Amino acid sequence: MKQTMMGMFLYFHSVLLGVLTILVLINAQEDQSGFISLDCGLPENSDYTEKSTGINYISDAKSIDTDKSVSKSISPAEMINHQQQLHFVRSFPSGVRNCYKIYVKSDTKYLIRASFYYGNYDNLNEPPQFDLHFGANVWDTVKFPNASRTIFSEIIYIPSLDYIQPCLVNTGKGTPFISAIELRTLNDDVYKTNPAESAKSVLSLFLRYDLGSITNLEYRYKDDVYDRIWLPYESRGDWRRLSTSLNNNDLYPNEYKPPAIVMSTAVTPVNVNAPLQFHWDADDVNDQYYRYLHFNEVEKLNGNETREFNSTVNNRVYPFFKESPEYRVSDTISSSKPLTGAKKYQISLFKTENSTLPPILNAIEIYKVKDFSESETQQDDVNAITNIKNFYRVAKNWQGDPCGPVKYMWEGLNCTSFNGLNPPRIISLNLSSSGLTGQIHYSISQLTMLQYLDLSNNSLNGPLPDFLNNLESLQFLNVGKNKLTGLVPSELLERAKTGSLTLCVDDNPGLCKTESCGKKNLSVPLIVSFSTLIVVLVVISLGFWIFIRQRVIFTNSKKRGSLESKHQAFSYTEILNITDNFKTIIGEGGFGKVYLGVLQNHTQVAVKILSASSMQGYKEFQSEAQLLLIVHHRNLVSLIGYCDEDEIKALIYEYMANGNLQQHLLVGNTNILKWNERLNIAIDAARGLDYLHNGCKPPIMHRDLKPSNILLDENMDAKISDFGLSRAFGSDFDSHISTRPAGTLGYADPEFQRTGNTNKKNDVYSFGIVLFVLITGRQAIVRAAGVNIHILEWVVPIIKGGDIQNVVDSKLEGEFSMDSARKVVEIAMSCISPNFTERPDISQILTELKESLSLDMVQRHGGEHGVTESTSSLFQSITAPFPSKI
Repeated sequence: MKQTMMGMFLYFHSVLLGVLTILVLINAQEDQSGFISLDCGLPENSDYTEKSTGINYISDAKSIDTDKSVSKSISPAEMINHQQQLHFVRSFPSGVRNCYKIYVKSDTKYLIRASFYYGNYDNLNEPPQFDLHFGANVWDTVKFPNASRTIFSEIIYIPSLDYIQPCLVNTGKGTPFISAIELRTLNDDVYKTNPAESAKSVLSLFLRYDLGSITNLEYRYKDDVYDRIWLPYESRGDWRRLSTSLNNNDLYPNEYKPPAIVMSTAVTPVNVNAPLQFHWDADDVNDQYYRYLHFNEVEKLNGNETREFNSTVNNRVYPFFKESPEYRVSDTISSSKPLTGAKKYQISLFKTENSTLPPILNAIEIYKVKDFSESETQQDDVNAITNIKNFYRVAKNWQGDPCGPVKYMWEGLNCTSFNGLNPPRIISLNLSSSGLTGQIHYSISQLTMLQYLDLSNNSLNGPLPDFLNNLESLQFLNVGKNKLTGLVPSELLERAKTGSLTLCVDDNPGLCKTESCGKKNLSVPLIVSFSTLIVVLVVISLGFWIFIRQRVIFTNSKKRGSLESKHQAFSYTEILNITDNFKTIIGEGGFGKVYLGVLQNHTQVAVKILSASSMQGYKEFQSEAQLLLIVHHRNLVSLIGYCDEDEIKALIYEYMANGNLQQHLLVGNTNILKWNERLNIAIDAARGLDYLHNGCKPPIMHRDLKPSNILLDENMDAKISDFGLSRAFGSDFDSHISTRPAGTLGYADPEFQRTGNTNKKNDVYSFGIVLFVLITGRQAIVRAAGVNIHILEWVVPIIKGGDIQNVVDSKLEGEFSMDSARKVVEIAMSCISPNFTERPDISQILTELKESLSLDMVQRHGGEHGVTESTSSLFQSITAPFPSKI
């Protein structure tokens, strides 16, 4: 009995320990959510937790081609003074470029750090120099001032794909190696760049200092939740240090979350009347720098003491900068535009006349702008060539981006980015004599821009597949000297006869040109002379322009479904069942009535039955509807299916529970949208429009953007509807429009109405009007005394008079941030500029709207912390004349 009781006790004890262990692991994971920590060279399945930081590291083996690399450890003597993630290295003695592929969350802001510690791992005592690439762009050059120095390369980056590819490139100055790769997710609102540069600019860490350090220690995670590495700054004779006892629970953080241990110390001038100055030398006069100054009052001031100061950079005064740090409250001042044009920069903090105490500064970060404008290969081509590589186990050093940088383009490939069309496309594939076996893989047909394909001198078998007919751009095909069988597709033969395709199928004993052909001499003529081949290549290069006519290709192809799926094409009988014989009308617009529907899986949908008037200009309903089925974005209303049966045309959309924006802005609506709700709706709509304009190739223009086409789901998240329909239904698709190509009176761009020419800036104008409707709560056109008055006729004179207060919807009763409202008005004014070339891209508008929301959040939370120092002038931009009547 005692043994049984003891056994039960031990059993429950072990279970309890197991549960506690699991809870500890879960907590550790939660603490490091968004962390990816790779110990490069660490043997697989040797994961560990670094003792000094508590960071969990895993091997990099699954993210790299280990066959082309070597795992080494640094000398034992070097391990003593370094964290465990620096004890191993992965070196790359073979191949010019070796790349990692690390899976991440797309559209997420990351701090990405690569670490390099030589530690004499190769016993040569001679640190190498090599380049570090990021996809198709050059990241950094890694060089060591001495063998004992640890080098960090750190960038802030938002990946557009679900993976990143850091690459090490041998430049002939020693074998590349790497110690660790670390990724940390960041708040979207930190480390922003100028919107005009954001598409191609990446922030690269230039310096980060704990200025007031009294311990002379480095700090990182867990002191810093973002795992930034803070270096101590050397003492200066004209500075003195201030300190207090402070932990993370004592410090009120801002969105940058600087660590309490760093913010517990500060520097201040020895001479209380002198400025506090910090300087750095630029690498190049054309380099651009962003600065981030972190403040916290470390002294509890007496009632008669104040600390307030202004700032200059290279003696340039910033009139809107005035800092008065609060006790135990972190504040970060950042620059909204980069510094450039100087060889040396000096930041000076001067106390104001009202201040009794000199300025302080706790910590500083400087980031340099990196140009990452080199586009990566079009994703469909990447997927196709990767499938080809994996299927045939291609032995070539195919790593990183296939087409870029151009110097490191994959062997056997040629790519183009003609006429400014981005991203690059693969136009030539030469896998001759590559040891290929098996059949010709379908993925080759997905390289839709191929002009030259050479698969000769391999061991390919099976038929010459019909799917090669789909390569409409193909001008040269060589499959000679293989083991292919069956008939040569007739379409390929026809193209060869007409001279549009040079085709070689010789030395395939089982391949026939006709069913009655013999076993030999079955090839169509192959042009083999060198001079003629040169002529062919010249013709290929001159023929680039014809490929602009390629079928629309969307970058978000992962979400494509079969266009013939029964879940997308509905019969009229199915429409009747879905809508319960058109029982419930939930809306009506220019296209026709909208009915509530329920699918078989009980999903609610909105069924739009197209009216006869909307079909007057009907062109290619089915093809355009199928095209829209593959357009997916969280801020676009999803098209689920369509009906194209005789005269019955219908579109089936996801159901949006909260109707459209127009309904929420009506005068009689008692549920008044708050200012921050309006900003969130504007941001959502801008995201959707940004995807249409910049995420689809070629871009999709909406051409009828207005509040009734901005729908709201159950969470009040906004989605754009009716995009792309104007192209399918010709000119007069909206019953309340006269003869204009598309658009709604009041929202349509006057330039578009005048010329009929469509471009992105027409949508930007309409978006500007939508912003003014959101700001003012007024309709785009108000009828008064028998006259139509456009919203711009009312709002622009008030703005010119500087009275922003009276522009904002009076129903808000003053519950909004004036700075935020001013910013949104400025954005709206830029959208409706009469000179359409001066209107910003929607991506820039999106960035500025997010800044406006940040300004509102700051005021609503009762502080001024985190506001940038730069404020643009609204009234300088309002100089262009506006029509007296629209």
